[in-house]
Order: sequence, then structure tokens, then C-alpha cells
Amino acid sequence: MALLRGKAWVFGDNIDTDLIYHGKYLPLTDPREMAKHAMEYVPGMEDFSKRVSPGDFVVAGRNFGSGSSREHAVLCLKYLGVAGVIAESISRIYYRNAINNGFLVLECPNISKKVKTGDELEVDPESGLIRNLSSGEELFAHPLSGLEREIMEKGGLIEHIRSLMEG
Repeated sequence: MALLRGKAWVFGDNIDTDLIYHGKYLPLTDPREMAKHAMEYVPGMEDFSKRVSPGDFVVAGRNFGSGSSREHAVLCLKYLGVAGVIAESISRIYYRNAINNGFLVLECPNISKKVKTGDELEVDPESGLIRNLSSGEELFAHPLSGLEREIMEKGGLIEHIRSLMEG
């Protein structure tokens, strides 16, 4: 997997799926429309989808993505162009949904205390190395497993299984 570079958008602890993508938008099926509502229920981030740039990262504290198992909370960020989520801890269901949909998620101790919104990050998903280019600090996330990397490189679980079946 290639090195990724983008700006950090820092959120706190307990950013649940209703904050990431509110349930009232569940009837939407077009991922581009879904993306317009990403993070809009986080106080102060109502216009997040207009401010974030493709390749930027969502950085958060503990318990990111808890709550409902809806994939919409992953897809809205993916189709907005967010490069991935780096959090101190990520709920297991959100983590699996992200990998299965080809969306990068990494767990990195204390990242929300070491990175500020606007910091430029360089992320190596294979090694877990995260360089804060704004502060010069290096952090280490738990790297993806071999299987997770394979799934991500294929673009998601369905594509990965399809490639295995095709031989």
C-alpha cells in the first residue's frame, strides 16, 4: 500500500455512527449524496463535507464508530474522499465495515492528543508509521494484518473474494 498524505481533522472520544452519519439519512442510497452529510451532527462540524479535502484524515479519540452497525457511516466518509480514520480505538463493527468496504482504519494510541486539526500527516498503512509533518513527531499505529491489506488492496471484501474465485 502506498504512503498517504493529507490534513488531519481531529475529533474527540465517542464519535458514534449517529454523529458520523445520522439515521434520518438512511433512505439515501447514492453515496455522493450520503457524503454530503458526513459528520454534520458533530457540534461545530455541520459543514465538514464542504471543508474537508480529498485525502484528508479523520483523527479521533477512543471508541470511534460505536453504535449502529450501518455501513453508511463508513461509506459517507469514503465517498467524501477521506483517506481514512485514525483513532485511539475503533469499535469492532465499524472497523470490520471499513475494511470490508476498502476504507482505511488504523488504531494509534494517544493520536488525538498528539495531532491538531490542520496538521499535515504522512501515513504508511503497512508499517503503521504516522509522521506529523507539522510537528515533526512520529507515531505508530497498529498496522493492518496481511489479510486486511489484501482486502484493502482489492478495494473491499467483495472484490477480494471475486479475485480469489477467478484464480
